[in-house]
Amino acid sequence: MDSHRIVSILSNLIFVLTIAILIRSLMSWFPVSPQNPIYQVIYGITDLIIKPLQRVVPRLGMIDISPMVAMIILLVISRVLQQYA
Repeated sequence: MDSHRIVSILSNLIFVLTIAILIRSLMSWFPVSPQNPIYQVIYGITDLIIKPLQRVVPRLGMIDISPMVAMIILLVISRVLQQYA
């Protein structure tokens, strides 16, 4: 498999993860049951990056900025991958 194909696959995965984090952030504004299958899928996917960041990134009052930090990190990773492809 050539490097362009690998970068393309990784970029697509990063895009999907970024969208999942955005959906998670929007879901936090509405009362959604943790038993909801969509909730479980989104949180299952995003907890891998959000949970470690929540231990490091301080909250701003009632606002959890770890999803924003995660999306910025993913954006930087995506840009670096595209430059080295």
